[in-house]
Amino acid sequence: MEKIRNLSVRKTIFLYIAIALFCSSVLSAVIVRISQRTQQNIWWNYVDKDAFFEAVEREGPYHVADYSRPGAYEMTQSDYFVSEVLCDFIQTYTVLILSMAGSCGAVLLFYRNKLRKPMEELARGSKKIAENQLDFHISYENEDEMGVLCREFERMREQLARNNQALWRTVEEEKMLQAAIAHDIRAPLSVLKGYQEMLTEYLAGEDADMEQAMEMLSESGRQIERMDAFVEAMRKLSSLENRRLTPGNLSARQLEKEIQGEITVLEKEYGKQCVLQTAESKEEFYGDKEIILEVTENLLTNALRHGKRKITIMVKTGYAELSICVMDDGDGFREDAEKITEAFYGQNVKDSLKHAGLGMYISRLYCEKHGGRLVLGNDEQGGAVVTAIFCRIA
Repeated sequence: MEKIRNLSVRKTIFLYIAIALFCSSVLSAVIVRISQRTQQNIWWNYVDKDAFFEAVEREGPYHVADYSRPGAYEMTQSDYFVSEVLCDFIQTYTVLILSMAGSCGAVLLFYRNKLRKPMEELARGSKKIAENQLDFHISYENEDEMGVLCREFERMREQLARNNQALWRTVEEEKMLQAAIAHDIRAPLSVLKGYQEMLTEYLAGEDADMEQAMEMLSESGRQIERMDAFVEAMRKLSSLENRRLTPGNLSARQLEKEIQGEITVLEKEYGKQCVLQTAESKEEFYGDKEIILEVTENLLTNALRHGKRKITIMVKTGYAELSICVMDDGDGFREDAEKITEAFYGQNVKDSLKHAGLGMYISRLYCEKHGGRLVLGNDEQGGAVVTAIFCRIA
């Protein structure tokens, strides 16, 4: 039964039709034979039996005894109906009728056993997809064509569910981005407005202190710098989704040289030590160098802001995967990775005056765009450990 259930649709319909025709043929032969015997019994009632038995006694090689079909006027009305109408009809049309009936029965059984369940499952699934409900499964495990179709439909449903989740995540991120933009742009504007009102009232007085006035102006300048940094971050973020990967071969030595150039600049800016460790490898990685270096710069900048004295960068280059691990000696992460990699996240409120909180968010998106991921954690000694993993572009 397992083999029959897993037969292809074409072989199954052939099997059903063959069985139906065979059964119809056998049943037709039996019915026709019964009809013939019934007809002969009726005719026997109207035969001259003495003449027939004499003919039987004279049977030989050239003579066979037989009796002729009685005429309609000889038989009673009931015998005539049974013999000449019913039996003749059965003998003429039984094979055709039973063959058609058997074929129709085979088709109905084929539909019920082979097509009805998968078609109902597909119809149910289509209806749920039309209603935007993707939390269902197509349960049809046969190995025939309908099983293949149901599995492909299930694969399509899973892909639609993943796409919906990604779309929902994008919508949520856009909502969060809009809210964050409104918040971050309103805060410095409110501060500037407050300082403007204070300066207007303060400078109008006779005992105005220029030192305090300059301090207010300096604080206003910091707020303007914050707005400049925010606008620049928005410019980068708006072009992130439209950025296309430009892959190329990248060796461990070449990557070490590029990162060391960034370290030299950042060490002078932050006044902290950076140690670069690169694993020796003869294999070349195929990926977008600019994206990899931008993520590295974001991770280094973040580590230098929160680290105390020393930052360690470990680079491992392989054929299929490239990883860059940045460790600092700061206080580490106090929240989970999902929270930290959100846009506009910042652990220090004062730090948001210079940084919009997009570095880790952009780094995560770039890693995912490159087929990899961003892994965040804490070292046993308390510092933060961030690993950017990039997968080879096919």
